[in-house]
Amino acid sequence: MLKILIVGLKEAGKSIIKRISQLNQVKILGVLSLDSDFISDPDLHNLAIPIIQDLSDGKMDKPDLVIDTLNLSREKLGEILGKDIIEDCSILSASAVELLNSLIEDEEDLLRRLKRVNREKDVIINSTHDGMIAINSDGIITLFNQAAEKIMNLKAVECVGRYVEEVIPNSRLHLVLKTGKEELNQTQAIGNTTIITNRVPVRDHEGNIIGAVAVFRDITEVKSLAEELTNLKEMRVMLEAIIESTQDAISVVDEKGMGILINPAYTRLTGLTEEDVIGKPATVDIAEGESMHMKVLKTKKPVSGVRLKVGPKKKEVIVNVAPIIVDGKLKGSVGVIHDISEIKKLTEELNQARRMIRHLNAKYTFEDIIAESKLMLAAIQQARRASKTPATVLLRGESGTGKELFAHAIHNSSPRKDGQFIRVNCSAIADSLLESELFGYEEGAFTGARKGGKKGLFEEADGGTIFLDEIGKINLELQAKLLRVLQEKEVIRVGGTKAISVDVRVIVATNANLERMIQEGTFREDLYYRLNVVPIFIPPLRKRKEDIPKLTYHLIRKFNQEYGRSIKNISKGALDILMDYDWPGNVRELENIIGRAIINVGFDSDIITEEHLPPLGMLSSMTRPEKKETKAGYQVSEYDIQNKSLKEILDEVEKEVILEALDHTGGNKTEAAKLLGIAIRSLYYKLEKYGIQ
Repeated sequence: MLKILIVGLKEAGKSIIKRISQLNQVKILGVLSLDSDFISDPDLHNLAIPIIQDLSDGKMDKPDLVIDTLNLSREKLGEILGKDIIEDCSILSASAVELLNSLIEDEEDLLRRLKRVNREKDVIINSTHDGMIAINSDGIITLFNQAAEKIMNLKAVECVGRYVEEVIPNSRLHLVLKTGKEELNQTQAIGNTTIITNRVPVRDHEGNIIGAVAVFRDITEVKSLAEELTNLKEMRVMLEAIIESTQDAISVVDEKGMGILINPAYTRLTGLTEEDVIGKPATVDIAEGESMHMKVLKTKKPVSGVRLKVGPKKKEVIVNVAPIIVDGKLKGSVGVIHDISEIKKLTEELNQARRMIRHLNAKYTFEDIIAESKLMLAAIQQARRASKTPATVLLRGESGTGKELFAHAIHNSSPRKDGQFIRVNCSAIADSLLESELFGYEEGAFTGARKGGKKGLFEEADGGTIFLDEIGKINLELQAKLLRVLQEKEVIRVGGTKAISVDVRVIVATNANLERMIQEGTFREDLYYRLNVVPIFIPPLRKRKEDIPKLTYHLIRKFNQEYGRSIKNISKGALDILMDYDWPGNVRELENIIGRAIINVGFDSDIITEEHLPPLGMLSSMTRPEKKETKAGYQVSEYDIQNKSLKEILDEVEKEVILEALDHTGGNKTEAAKLLGIAIRSLYYKLEKYGIQ
């Protein structure tokens, strides 16, 4: 161990003391103080270095090196330390100490800078997402950054200092070290992880290989993203193919309303090409009206059924536009455009087909009859029972209540549903023609009779059903011939003598008071009894108002289809108005009102409100009779109540209701009592009170 004695304690001495005190092979014997101020120096106390003031006691070991911080001469040192010490040890002068301190400081500064560079290198290496592994010339790992730890699922402290083949069995770094050839963009499996790596040799300035390094990254997620991207590309190609091939005209704009996509159908419809539309404002194709693209982008709500004129030829179209929202953000809008002329053509073809079908077959079933009221449900139940029998059915009710609907439903529910269903409106055909239409005629029967004669409607309906609407309109002569058909089940053509057997189910309907017509002599009583086998009374709409909401929504859907509209609802206020009205025109009048209301609704709205309803009762108020006559001929004043007491009016109304109930049940008093919701004994009391037989 080198023993050192320090003479004096200048600044250079303090610096050299601090540095050499940290060396294990050096022992500082002390500091020879020539100045009493050094005795209390705190640096010396902190380093536990003794201060020597007198060497005469001989207790200090003989030094191997004397460091002179005072720049004394050798003779002066000899006087102070003794010639025997000076002759046997080395002396380091103050100038040499300063030089040594300078060199040490330079080295320390270099070490500090090297440490700082190493820290920066470590930060850079560990902040990258790429894994890095380096080995030295012996194949031992010298670098293993944090990204490598994450990707390899290994700890750097467990890897650094070990051979790379031990840590990574399928590593090729040691081969790169051996061959000196780089390996770029190589795929490698590390457990369940797939990496792509670059392996390169590390050379010194003379070109000698001193190590190798691998830089790699996890591409497992990248592969998954690539697969998703491929799927998205395939989906986009498929969607583009669908859009290109669809017959619906489609246009798409971005969130700023600039065109980004159209399909060939759009060009065919509007006459505008991609050059005219792509990158242009959404208003570029509007000839008349407001751009629905811009409206949807502003409101972020879809619109449908809007009529516009588009393109240079001002093509009339209906457009539906919806916003494109991705992750809650508006990205644009897509519009589908329909050519109204094509819709009109298809609608006309459909209506024509419907007219043909109606002539051949009954159109409606009981499921098409909308009813929730007790009176209407009772009528439907009675009609269902009647449909299973061949009996003649007499449908009674005011105009517009749905008598024809019942006739269709009875036929379609009967065993004859596969046969012909022929409807005849007796009031629409002149008496002179009605007979030949119903019963047919022979050749030469009258002027203009075609050669070979003609089958009548009864013959055409053989095996099926004939529906005679407005039966009260036929004259007495024709009534007699109709009675023969019902009794004998055979017809004789006009101008002929041969009876032709027919098997026909007869359904008749009327809104006339047949009982009064019998009294007046305008309707045959015997025909009445032949027709009135199964009488079914269809209540007026004012007595089944609970059906109005359901009927209204049904009619809205119907007119939406017919008019190409998209009305979705009716306001409570508007519905209340409908519920408060008496409907003298019944369901037919309701249908008229709803149809007109839908026309009044603008294309920017989808709900019927009070303002859209036309005035109710204008036509009916001009034609409604002041007095209403019941089946028994009893007249009830609806307006003139000044000359009657409340009790008299109530009695009149009660009597009318009882008469209608009896008429509805075909005279069955028990059923009538159930319908009225009273006991049978109460009904008999009221029948006696009002003189009803």
